[in-house]
Amino acid sequence: MFKHSIFLRIYAGLVILVVLVALFGYLLVQIINYQRAQEYRESLTDGIAFIISEGVARQPNAQQKIDWISDASDLLELPIYYVKSDKVELTRAERRRINDRRAVVRWDAQTSVAYIVLGLKDDPDHYLYIKADNLTERQMKALPVFILDYLVYYPGQEKEYLAKIQSHFSYPIGIESVQSLPLDSEQIGRLRLDHSIILYRDSASIRGTTISIVSPIPSSTSEVLVMGPVPLFNWMPFQLAAGITLLSLFVLSLGVYGLLLPLQRKLREVSYALNKMKSGNLSMRLEIDGKDEMALLASSYNKMSDHIQRLIESQRELMRAVSHELRTPVARIRFAMEMLADEDDYEYRLQQVEQIDKDIEALNTLIDEIMTYAKLEQGTPSLDFEQVILYDVLDQVVVETEALKTQKKIELLPMPENFVVDAERRYLHRVIQNLVGNAIRYCDERIVVSGGLDYQGQAYICVEDDGAGIPEEDRQRIFEAFSRLDDSRTRASGGYGLGLSIVSRIAFWFGGTITVDESPTLGGARFTMSWPPHRYRKKNKHKSSDEHKEEVPLIEP
Repeated sequence: MFKHSIFLRIYAGLVILVVLVALFGYLLVQIINYQRAQEYRESLTDGIAFIISEGVARQPNAQQKIDWISDASDLLELPIYYVKSDKVELTRAERRRINDRRAVVRWDAQTSVAYIVLGLKDDPDHYLYIKADNLTERQMKALPVFILDYLVYYPGQEKEYLAKIQSHFSYPIGIESVQSLPLDSEQIGRLRLDHSIILYRDSASIRGTTISIVSPIPSSTSEVLVMGPVPLFNWMPFQLAAGITLLSLFVLSLGVYGLLLPLQRKLREVSYALNKMKSGNLSMRLEIDGKDEMALLASSYNKMSDHIQRLIESQRELMRAVSHELRTPVARIRFAMEMLADEDDYEYRLQQVEQIDKDIEALNTLIDEIMTYAKLEQGTPSLDFEQVILYDVLDQVVVETEALKTQKKIELLPMPENFVVDAERRYLHRVIQNLVGNAIRYCDERIVVSGGLDYQGQAYICVEDDGAGIPEEDRQRIFEAFSRLDDSRTRASGGYGLGLSIVSRIAFWFGGTITVDESPTLGGARFTMSWPPHRYRKKNKHKSSDEHKEEVPLIEP
């Protein structure tokens, strides 16, 4: 069903496309956030790495450096190792960070442990190796201790040196007045007891939630050291959400264009073909690809082109044939009129008048045949289908034909006399009449007429004769207008080559077919027309039960 409907395919494609774009956006967010998280971790540790490196560098000998590192490990409650640099394998990017006196952070997502490598000032042979498996509030409050320890060496110049090392920190650090901070009395009391405090700020702005670490300065009672505000890591900031949304919409629009591109291409082909048809070129045909609506449109266009081309060719052939057929009786009438003008013999004049009358009758018959053929050849003739007893129509034609005293034996084979088919009686009678008349014209002495229901469930009528039959290579040509195998145009041959063509068109509009082959019993030609015995009917619900009529839509084959 999906492959037969282009719209269902588009809808299904859109659903799949949305799922793929959502998956693509999710994976892209994960990849971007992986890098963002790494940069965030490194940015938080860069400043402290610099301060710790400065603290170690100030120690005069190796033992004091080890003791300082041990005290720092106890303060942070994190294991800190003083290791040789050749025991730590670093990438080129990590070595560049070490040379810039920044931290290298290696994050293990499975264990949620961060391994931090710090370079040491004036000691390229050693690194500090820190294993941070958990960051507690106590560890956060211990961070200002390292900054204050660094500032001890610059009494009275604390603010100036904080400004110098600010470039190593991704968040602001500074010395501020206690009164300028939004602190309550309890927080101020804790500061007076030399306790650090942490301030949380939840903002609806782009920065989101931030934390600040406020630590008292031993040499001052009115000023404090403030680290922050430090924004917490946001997995979906506005910039990232907007970028991913725009990128997803762009990819989605490309996918939608890809889904609609085949439809656009096929519509362009149909438009091009219609423009060609408008200019008079009916030879172009569309390629039928698949079984969807566009394939049906292409098939309908091809059928329409075939039908229009056939109508035009039929009209041309009809004009040529009509002009030829009309010239013969008209010429005979003109010749007879000239003979009448020069003839005084009364009997001879009566014969000529009789011949003229026959030619006029022939002209009337020809015009009637042409009008019937033209009516059936047009787009969709109006057919009034009804339930017809097939035996009655066959028997009527046999009786009418026998009344003509043709000296030919016509036999109607037995069949159920109550067998009912859906057909227009007038045209069904015309088919049987034309087939029987054609058989009389070319048979030797015997004709067999039959009808009923074949093994495929189709209604059929069959007319056989014992004549010479029709060569296999000519069996399709005989259904063309004005086609006669003997090429005779005399009155003795009878007909104008329209009878079988009319039968073919009636069969077409009945939704059936007409075929000719060799009669297995008589040896001559056997004409068989088959069509659906019953057609779709819809009751008229707006009428009373006594006035219900059946509406029979035309079913094109």
